[in-house]
Amino acid sequence: MRLVFAGTPEPAVEPLRQLIASRHEVVGVLSRPDARKGRGRTLHPSPVKELALEHGIEVLTPETLKNNEEIRARLRELAPDCIPVVAYGNLIPADMLDIPTHGWVNLHFSLLPQWRGAAPVQHAILNGDTETAATVFRIDEGLDTGDVLNVMPEPIGSDDTADALLARLASQGAATLVETMDGLEDGAIVPKPQPEDGTYAPKIAVEDARIDWTQPVEVVDRAIRAYTAAPGAWTTLGGERVKVEPVRPTDTADLAPGEVVATKKEVRVGTGTSDVVLSRIQPPGKKMMNAADWARGYFANPGNAENKVVFE
Repeated sequence: MRLVFAGTPEPAVEPLRQLIASRHEVVGVLSRPDARKGRGRTLHPSPVKELALEHGIEVLTPETLKNNEEIRARLRELAPDCIPVVAYGNLIPADMLDIPTHGWVNLHFSLLPQWRGAAPVQHAILNGDTETAATVFRIDEGLDTGDVLNVMPEPIGSDDTADALLARLASQGAATLVETMDGLEDGAIVPKPQPEDGTYAPKIAVEDARIDWTQPVEVVDRAIRAYTAAPGAWTTLGGERVKVEPVRPTDTADLAPGEVVATKKEVRVGTGTSDVVLSRIQPPGKKMMNAADWARGYFANPGNAENKVVFE
């Protein structure tokens, strides 16, 4: 089949790579416009655009698809049989849905109809789910409500972070997406309507990632893993924001919520139930570092019981 691929960030790269290597022909790519990054605020192409250009594939980067006659005309000229979508980041107007013969087909990282929306991986971890999936469905006018075409289940480990789980889903979902393209071409895919009821996973804001140390230890643990690596779980110390990476829950409850005690080997923080051991911390203006190394620099004598601070 002739394909136009729509995607932008790193998780969309492997699906595009595998489609390029498949029996199908990727004749074009839709991606978000170049974005300014770094201290110099210079423009950088998206990871998907970079890969497409390496393979000599035409890349279209409209700010929006809504009322965009130029893009609509170009897509019709490219005459795709299907437009697979992975984390594109742009809404697909209803009047563009019928351009490809087999429609726009989205690779979504949840067990639909559970966790429809922008942040399914983070919300699955936050909720304590033990299983998710790479689900391929046909885009309709609703929010992730179209007919399901293919599902690849994936367990969620007790130590999974959002970025680790997302990387796994992107890798395994890439093969699922290729398999779906094969099935659509061969006529072997039988679409399955979704139930109307579902759960939703709205976009995660930076403010959402602030740790509430008064919550039970399992909630704190899941929250930190869900917000790793983006936007990054954070708390404040002395009025300044610090980021923390995944913690190790313990069976002891010696500390008040948010209370921090450092020994020479580890740093512990209290939660609403039991304490956790910090793995890594990023103080203001510095890189992420081992928590014990941070404590040795922060406290004059990390092993002294008087050396206590409070995360807020």
